[in-house]
Amino acid sequence: MVSEPPLPPSISAQLKYLLVHSPHPFRIEQIWSGCKNSRFSDRFTLLVPFCLDYVKWDIIYNAFYPFSAPDIVFLLDDEEFRPLLPVSDREGGAEIQARLMRSSLWDWNSKDPSRLFKLVHEMRDLYVQYQRRRVGEVNDARLKFEISTILSREGIEVCLISGPDKSEEVKFVVPLLDVNLNKLVHACPWKQEQKIYLQVVFPVSKSYSLAPLAPRIKLVSSSQLKDLLSVEDVKLPSWVDGMCMAEYLPSLEDTLIVQVMEAVAFVGARRRFIEALVSKFGRPLEADPIFCRKATILAVTGVFTFLVHFSLSTHFPKQQPTLILQSSQHFNSQGAPIMSPPLNNYPWSPRWDAAEMVERIFDFLVKECTSFKTYCLDAVVQ
Repeated sequence: MVSEPPLPPSISAQLKYLLVHSPHPFRIEQIWSGCKNSRFSDRFTLLVPFCLDYVKWDIIYNAFYPFSAPDIVFLLDDEEFRPLLPVSDREGGAEIQARLMRSSLWDWNSKDPSRLFKLVHEMRDLYVQYQRRRVGEVNDARLKFEISTILSREGIEVCLISGPDKSEEVKFVVPLLDVNLNKLVHACPWKQEQKIYLQVVFPVSKSYSLAPLAPRIKLVSSSQLKDLLSVEDVKLPSWVDGMCMAEYLPSLEDTLIVQVMEAVAFVGARRRFIEALVSKFGRPLEADPIFCRKATILAVTGVFTFLVHFSLSTHFPKQQPTLILQSSQHFNSQGAPIMSPPLNNYPWSPRWDAAEMVERIFDFLVKECTSFKTYCLDAVVQ
């Protein structure tokens, strides 16, 4: 498969600036050229994050005129989204002109690497407003009430979901906790701000019902947050009949902040455990210094040398570490070191201090290493 030619330097600089500096996780699906046998590509499909999903926009430059502003091609499903066209028949030429002059397309400067960044964020903000207008036109009394009571909350996104083989639904995405999660963990490596969202999906009812169906609700988080907290493990409060989101959110956030602070405390417990390994095993060969989820130590018994990999879950110490032993002397037919199955059949109590936890694991490994050596010898013979 022949790879596409690169983007011109000026366009490449604008795209890089967007991907590096945006608070939203934009992605590129493909890059291609609008001309055959061209030295440069001049267009790409941009995946625009919206409502915990992505919409695809084609960004079309012209490789022969790389200093000109790009065109943006939106999805066919969004044919009514015309951000720079008249919003009504009554809008006059002066109003249209004023809106165009406020646009990032006006007086385009290709030498400014932030111009694409500004244009795409401007279009995304207008797209959020467009989806809000679509939902506001839905003839559903409950949804109109939800919109009137919740949309003033900062950061909420909402969209209408429809299709030929499914009933209409409205999805709300609500950012939770007015807390900077990145600052809760020392030396946190996250580049983008981590967030937790409540996703609420309401079925659209064409006529008002005294007993409307409860919405589908779930927590969703930024992908990197799983190193600290798995939101799938958070038990959601029950949704009571007749409840609205404005009533539901306070109890949910109270529950969630307790879980987050507990997860932060667990980082400290894992760190103390890894530090306690030194007394019995010596200094670890490797250890996760930030979230303290992994550590590896070198163990020796006689002439048999092996590694012990510790994997600590976000629920440590409630959940004991999983151990995997890896021989330094025995290899399978593919040349890979022989490793044990995951081990967690050793004594454990979350109430023990870190020193006792390590001592119990040490005593277990003193006995287990003989079985593991036999396991390695058998594996080599096979």
